[in-house]
Amino acid sequence: MTNKEYLPLILLADDDPDYLFQMKFALEKGGFRVVTAETMEEAELSMERDKPKLAIFDLMMERDDAGFILSYHAKRKHPEMPVILLTAVTAETGRQFGSNASDGDGWIKADLYLEKGLHPDQLIEHVNSLLNR
Repeated sequence: MTNKEYLPLILLADDDPDYLFQMKFALEKGGFRVVTAETMEEAELSMERDKPKLAIFDLMMERDDAGFILSYHAKRKHPEMPVILLTAVTAETGRQFGSNASDGDGWIKADLYLEKGLHPDQLIEHVNSLLNR
């Protein structure tokens, strides 16, 4: 049996407590330790205190650009830490934020952009891929 303290730590930030619960459960089942945050401030504190191996941020939390700001700060302070942005914005607005976007969003520092609603197994595959670079 694996000692839990050696499992990779994931920071998961989202202002929806139900979504946090579901994704935390799935990630833990996938072999990760997970710390959660419901606000930008909690996520910032967790990055410094907990030193996660990877962060997953909701794009829109208490501010519409919360995920962008968290991602930017994470990459400035911890450039080696992969960051995933989860969003429902593309489905709601048609606006693309991923690596295929060609509108000059170079300041957005996420490693991966995923649409909310993806199957938890898909998220775990992406997390494993980013951690095994």
